[in-house]
Amino acid sequence: MVDVIAKGTNELHPTDILFQTPYWAQVKSQMGMAPMAFDIHSSETWGDVLVLIKNHCGHKLALVPQGPEHPPAEDMYGQYLEDLSLALADRLEPDVAFIRYDLPWKSLYADEMQQQGWGRFPEARLREMRMNMGTRFWNLKKASTDMTVASSLVVDLNASEDDILGNMKPKTRYNIGLAQRKGVTVHLANSESLADFYGLYVQTAKRNGFIPCSMAQFSAMFRCKFGCTDGTNIIFLLARHGRDILSGAIIGISGHCANFLYGASGNIKRNYMASSLMHWTGMRMARQRGCSSYEMGAVSPTPDRAHPFNGLHRFKAGFGGRIELRSGSWDYPLNEGAYRAIQNAEALYSELGS
Repeated sequence: MVDVIAKGTNELHPTDILFQTPYWAQVKSQMGMAPMAFDIHSSETWGDVLVLIKNHCGHKLALVPQGPEHPPAEDMYGQYLEDLSLALADRLEPDVAFIRYDLPWKSLYADEMQQQGWGRFPEARLREMRMNMGTRFWNLKKASTDMTVASSLVVDLNASEDDILGNMKPKTRYNIGLAQRKGVTVHLANSESLADFYGLYVQTAKRNGFIPCSMAQFSAMFRCKFGCTDGTNIIFLLARHGRDILSGAIIGISGHCANFLYGASGNIKRNYMASSLMHWTGMRMARQRGCSSYEMGAVSPTPDRAHPFNGLHRFKAGFGGRIELRSGSWDYPLNEGAYRAIQNAEALYSELGS
């Protein structure tokens, strides 16, 4: 069984997961969400969890960003999530329609996918059957999309800089050197340069066909950075050539993990390979700040031209590292009627590209 006890978000435990920190609670509070924190008492695992209450498709949901951090045994995933959901439901307001977990836990299919070279996760119906094995109510639903990435490339920073470079593909090392020879420089920036970054970010969104975050999201991240005592930090980098800003990156640090949160690149001088040098600079700075890993984010599980993240796989895999396959986002409905309405709305938004 699982029980939860409410506490202040400033009492959340230190963690390598940026999205489970007091800092992230502050950021999301400024974005209109209501953060809550709970200690978890369970015979299966331990820890605490940040929960964000937000309005979604005309209803309220309880969002658990990359949490809970500590998983139970793999054959207990579903039973543990069911017990945790029921415990949380007793502490949430009655108008919360469902709980959505963005699980950082290893996927139940990770070993099989890597051994067999699968380029995709199994279909949602099969994943739901496996996740719900042993549960009482068979109520865990695979979300239609993952809040953050279910397959992410992670670079180990424990080695020396020479060894990290040596683990990269020759083409990536060449591109880093090319950017340096072309005169590209990468520097730390501050919030005064956010408008420059955002201009590049919007260009990137148009070029790659995704909906950009609002400027308010980035402003909140920098307003909340200062004064936090939870060990989090932000590295904000801009790559320049002469007067031109070619690319930018916002990297979050929590504990020993650096997380590449947002990247942007312009439409000029793309053959100067500024993004390659920028990532290498980010890795070096994160390593100097005591980080042991640099998470580059979304990639396809394997090279797969039909996968929407295949281009990201091709670029990021050049930096070496390993692909971590995670469980992704899962829902626990508390109000079936409201949840079905939300599913229909999400499907419509997805169809319209919203």
